[in-house]
Amino acid sequence: MEGNFDYMEKQILITGGAGFLGSHLCERLLSKGNEIVCVDNFFTGFKRNIIHLLNNPMFEVLRHDICFPLYVEVDEIFNLACPASPIHYQWDPVQTTKTSVHGAINMLGLAKRLKIKIFQASTSEIYGDPIIHPQTEDYWGNVNPIGFRACYDEGKRCAETLFFDYRRQHNLEIKVARIFNTYGPRMHINDGRVVSNFIVQALKGDEITIFGNGSQTRAFCYVDDLIEAIVKFMNTAKDFTGPINLGNPEEYSILGLAEVVLELTNSKSKLVFKVLPNDDPKQRQPDISLAKERLNWEPKTQLREGLEKTIDYFDELLRMK
Repeated sequence: MEGNFDYMEKQILITGGAGFLGSHLCERLLSKGNEIVCVDNFFTGFKRNIIHLLNNPMFEVLRHDICFPLYVEVDEIFNLACPASPIHYQWDPVQTTKTSVHGAINMLGLAKRLKIKIFQASTSEIYGDPIIHPQTEDYWGNVNPIGFRACYDEGKRCAETLFFDYRRQHNLEIKVARIFNTYGPRMHINDGRVVSNFIVQALKGDEITIFGNGSQTRAFCYVDDLIEAIVKFMNTAKDFTGPINLGNPEEYSILGLAEVVLELTNSKSKLVFKVLPNDDPKQRQPDISLAKERLNWEPKTQLREGLEKTIDYFDELLRMK
C-alpha cells in the first residue's frame, strides 16, 4: 500500500472533465479541497455532468480540444480526453487517433514544461481480442492494426508508448492505467456500450440487442470504485508508473447481464440477437493482482447494486426528455 491518498490544495487539470469518468473525478478531487481546471471539447462530454460544480469557486471549465496545445499553470494532469465507445470513436476515426496521439503529445509537453506528474487513462482495448485470459499487464495484446476499432486501440497503444518514452527521455513522472469496462451514472445515453444500451432499451420497452450469441464475457466496474483506484494510483511512489489494470475481475456473459437488467427494470423487452461486429473481443477480464498489492484496492460495489444506481440515473434522464 502506498502513502497517504488525500489531495490538499493542488491545481489539477482534468482533460475530458465533462465526460463520464472525468466528471466523477472532478467531483472527487474537488471534495478533497483542490482547484480543478476541467477541459473538454464537449464532443461526448456534457455540461449537465458538471452543472452541479459550476458554482464552486475552485472549479473552472475550459472548452478546448487537446489536439491543440494548452497553456495553463497546474500541479498535475489527468488525461482522460478521448471518445471511448465504439459508436463515438468510429464516427470520426482520424480525429480519435489524433486525440489519442496529438493530445498525449500536447499534455506530455505541458507536463514536461511544468515538471509535473501526469496520468494517462489507457484502456483494456490495448489487449484487443486477447488470447491470454485473464489479461495481465505484461500481455502485449492481440490487436488488428487496420480494423474498425484500431483508431482507438492503436491510438491508446501509441499514447502509452509516448508516455514511457517521455519518462525515459525526459524523466517525466507518469502514471498509466488500463481501464476496463466501467459503468454508472453520467454514462452517455447513446454511447452504444452494453450496460447503457441494455438499460435504456429495457426502460423504453424496446428490444434488447445482443450481438453474437451473448456468450462473450465482460467484467464491469462501478464508477465510484474506479475513481477510488485512480486517485490512489496517482499518489503512489514516483517509480511506480504502471501500466496497471483497473477494473472488476468478476466476469459476466453479455446474455447474463441482459437478464439481470431485465429483472431489475421489470421490463418486458424481448432479446434480439444480431451479428457480432468485427474484432469484438470474446473475453475481457482484468487480472488486478498488481492493484491489490500496490494500491490495497479492489472493487467493492456488487453488479446488482451498481446497476440499480445506473438504472435510476437513466430512468430520471428519460423522464426529462
